[in-house]
Amino acid sequence: MVLLKSEVVLKTGDNAPDFELLGTDDKNHRLSEYKDYKGLLVVFMCNHCPYVQAKTKALVELHDKFKDRIAIIGINSNDPTNYPDDSFENMKRFAVEKGIKFTYLVDETQQVAKRYGAVCTPDPFLFDQDRKLIFHGRIDNAMRPEDVATEKTMILNIEKLLQGKKVEKDFDPSMGCSIKWKIQQT
Repeated sequence: MVLLKSEVVLKTGDNAPDFELLGTDDKNHRLSEYKDYKGLLVVFMCNHCPYVQAKTKALVELHDKFKDRIAIIGINSNDPTNYPDDSFENMKRFAVEKGIKFTYLVDETQQVAKRYGAVCTPDPFLFDQDRKLIFHGRIDNAMRPEDVATEKTMILNIEKLLQGKKVEKDFDPSMGCSIKWKIQQT
C-alpha cells in the first residue's frame, strides 16, 4: 500500500471535468444529470482501501443528510487487473454490503481521475451549483483508519455551501491509498 495525500491539480473555481461512466446500477451517468442539485461531491474511492472502508459510514451519512440538495458520486479508478477486489462486480457487492445509496461509478480508462487530479482513495472534490470547485480535501479529521473523527470537515463545508457562505480553507488534503494505475505499455 502506498500512502498519499491529495494534490492540487484542479484549483478553486475550476469547472468539474465532465464524464460518462457506468454505475453499479448498470446505467451510464454523466455530470449533466446532476444539474438540479445545489452542489456536487465527487469522491474517488475503491473497495479494498482501508482508508475508504473507514470513511464509508461518513459517506453514507453525507448522502443521508444532504441527498436532496447535494449529489454524491463515488468513482473507482483502480486497475482491477492487479486489484480484483476493485472489479465492477465487487463494486456492486461493496455498495450493497456498505449501504451505499449514492451513485458509484467505474472509471475503466482512468481518464476521469487524471482530469480531476485524483491521486488517492478517498480523494473528495466539492463543487457548487455552477460546478465550480470550492473545496478539495478530507471528509473529516480522522486521518488514519483507526482514528476517531472529532470534526466533520465535509459536513461543515457543505453546510457553508448551502448557507451561501464561503469555504475559507479550500484545500485540506485527504489521505489514503494511491490510485492503482494501469501499467503503461512502452
